[in-house]
Amino acid sequence: MSLWGNQVVLLLGVCLLLSACASQPDTSRYCGTVSGYSEPDREQNIYRVVVTHLNGKPVISKPNYQLSPGVYEFTLAELIDSPALKVKLAARTPKVLSVKVEANQRYHIAARFNTDKVYRGNNTAFWEPEVWFAEEDECELPEIK
Repeated sequence: MSLWGNQVVLLLGVCLLLSACASQPDTSRYCGTVSGYSEPDREQNIYRVVVTHLNGKPVISKPNYQLSPGVYEFTLAELIDSPALKVKLAARTPKVLSVKVEANQRYHIAARFNTDKVYRGNNTAFWEPEVWFAEEDECELPEIK
């Protein structure tokens, strides 16, 4: 191969290498959002919750948690104010919800009030934490400086 041919091959190789590097998206700032601010439909026996812990660490509850993709454990306290709720205050204990967060998704979390029977006394089975609604939503973590 001629000198000119070698230079062309080398130039093409460098261009391919550079385009491969440039085409890789920066995924370090991708995120999803877990939200507890929306008022769920009480007619469907779904109520708001308060986040007390994230991955076992205490947090101050806030409306939105922007998180890198992955699995997170939310400890939740229910805010069920239905007159049909007959359990003692001691039965109103927090529960853990595992949420698999994906990029550009919003997950609305809540408490489902189980109305299949009347729960009384210290029966904690009267509610379950859940993602009651998920939707597409753009999310990008702030740039760390």
